[in-house]
Amino acid sequence: MAAGGFCKLPNGHVVVALNLPSPGDPVGTLPGGVRVLVHAVNRARALTRLRNLGMRAVYLRGNAAPPTPDEITAVLHHPDGLVWRTTPATGPGAPELWHPIRALLRRPAAHR
Repeated sequence: MAAGGFCKLPNGHVVVALNLPSPGDPVGTLPGGVRVLVHAVNRARALTRLRNLGMRAVYLRGNAAPPTPDEITAVLHHPDGLVWRTTPATGPGAPELWHPIRALLRRPAAHR
């Protein structure tokens, strides 16, 4: 995992942000990847939510890339509390919108 971080909210919950390799590149040799945001009661629960979706090798070490205020707003306003988009989010045109995690998990192998 390249980077990740978390932010504790005033109500005690956390938002965890993880930069993961692209689903078609589990070793992380290709540039880019996905940024995943998870809203949960605590950091352990956030990682458990991802592991329950089949992302077994996710872990959080340190707080090198915590979620930005815009990312926190995005995940708090999503009903599942679990969103993603490709990284980097910069480039020509408007930044990519956040997607529900189901869209990442059901992507066909040809697009991964």
